[in-house]
Amino acid sequence: MDDIVKQALARWPNVPHCTGWLMLDARGNWRMRDEAAQAGNTPGTAIRHDALLGFINRNYERDANGQWYFQNGPQRVYVELEYTPWIVRLASDASGALTLTDQAGQPFEPAAAWLDEAGSVIFADAGTPPRAALLHDHDLDLFSDHATLADDARSGTFHWRADRALPLQAVKRADVPASFAFVQSPARAEREAQGDAHEH
Repeated sequence: MDDIVKQALARWPNVPHCTGWLMLDARGNWRMRDEAAQAGNTPGTAIRHDALLGFINRNYERDANGQWYFQNGPQRVYVELEYTPWIVRLASDASGALTLTDQAGQPFEPAAAWLDEAGSVIFADAGTPPRAALLHDHDLDLFSDHATLADDARSGTFHWRADRALPLQAVKRADVPASFAFVQSPARAEREAQGDAHEH
């Protein structure tokens, strides 16, 4: 987290958080969602400003409830996730070795891999809890070049390193948030919590 953010938090510790205004889409784009986008349940406008993207990526965190947020100075901006909290790109270097890089530009070391019913690939690292990362769909061809799939295309092996093969396990997309302890829509969770509060 940036020092300027830590200082703002110390100065204004009780600024209300906001939900619904920021989304991470399935290709790793950060999107601003104005009131029209929220009302229409659309992804919003992709953020293209490099300095702002860097600021978001450096101050992207997870709370104790599995909700991901961007700490914008003293304010927590909770993130709507199109799928997973991390999106990774797969590449091969000059020697042919594979690399995974997350949307913040950092290396991602997979400890396990899954295939969902639509053929999307989800990796998890060895963190506690593990970070779940969706493979960018543009990299599925490269992935398949290094994977051996069973006849049902729901299981197999991903050859990540010469000495490191990751078994491919089947997972249902709907089960991914609970399996990896993250909240896909903090805005929806907040609405549901408010609804429960009104009923009691």
